[in-house]
Amino acid sequence: MTGSPSASGREPFVSTGSLPAPQTVDHLVWRAYELSRGCRDGAPSKVYPALEQADVDLFGICLLEVDGTAHIAGDADHSFTIMSVAKPFTFALVCRTLGVRSARRLIGANATGLRFNAVEAIERSTDGRTNPMVNPGAIASASWIAGKAEEKWDTLLGGLSAFAGRSLELDEEVYACASATNHVNRSAAWLLHARGLLGCDPDLALDLYTRQSCLRVTARDLAVMGATLADGGVNPVTGERPITPELCHAVLAVMLTAGMYEESGDWLYEVGQPAKSGIAGGVMTVSPGKGGLGVFSPPLDSAGNSVRGGQVSRFLSQELGLDLLNSIPLISPE
Repeated sequence: MTGSPSASGREPFVSTGSLPAPQTVDHLVWRAYELSRGCRDGAPSKVYPALEQADVDLFGICLLEVDGTAHIAGDADHSFTIMSVAKPFTFALVCRTLGVRSARRLIGANATGLRFNAVEAIERSTDGRTNPMVNPGAIASASWIAGKAEEKWDTLLGGLSAFAGRSLELDEEVYACASATNHVNRSAAWLLHARGLLGCDPDLALDLYTRQSCLRVTARDLAVMGATLADGGVNPVTGERPITPELCHAVLAVMLTAGMYEESGDWLYEVGQPAKSGIAGGVMTVSPGKGGLGVFSPPLDSAGNSVRGGQVSRFLSQELGLDLLNSIPLISPE
């Protein structure tokens, strides 16, 4: 796979290798589903009351190759709120507007080692910057979206929809619930404002962040969004390019450092892929040059990551050779 020319004038490679034959991928996706469907560990999020009543039996998987081939199992087309899986794509839109250097200078890129909504991450940082994959950094990201006032929401909604390859819609019930109970995030927004780290009014920044989190998606949508990052910014469904390959690099980097919150180091150690989770039960992983994986299952572990989503990601990373750090061939030579 190739993207736009690099500084040297050469066409940069997105990655190397390829997935096994489609029938093999189909089999392994279904195998991952069957192995994890009986798991009863974890519980739905209690962060917002609207999420607490989720059906714990819902479970869907979609792996989408960069050529658009989809491999699905279970409830892959059941809709749920995207929550924090929106964060990489909002950051991508900010990078598109400001450039990767300015985006990192304004928002940060290092892991916090704290829970996803920890306000103290701002206080412990020497300059208030955190990471766009945790709530304070994501609120900062939303504030720097292009436009003024409601124009920012139009830019954000249009951009996230472009990644998904279809028009996304807001879950009004969850949005109302989140807006009424997001007291911790409100504290983070005003603390960022006091540090001079927001690109707009703190109430607007918080509202943009909350609204983006309440867009409805499916596991299939997450796979499309991940595959877009895997193919250097080209959406495999629409053929459109929301961002350039250079911006994909920046997005995947922050996903590696903090996409799975305080478990990001363990995730990289075991799975070896850029990933992002959301407290509604979504998990999205990216295998550059190969494809994107979307999983939906509401029960979460103590860090706020989908339990079944983690199991599926670990299994498929090993079985399909998706681990970026693995130098062992998928099929050993005889």
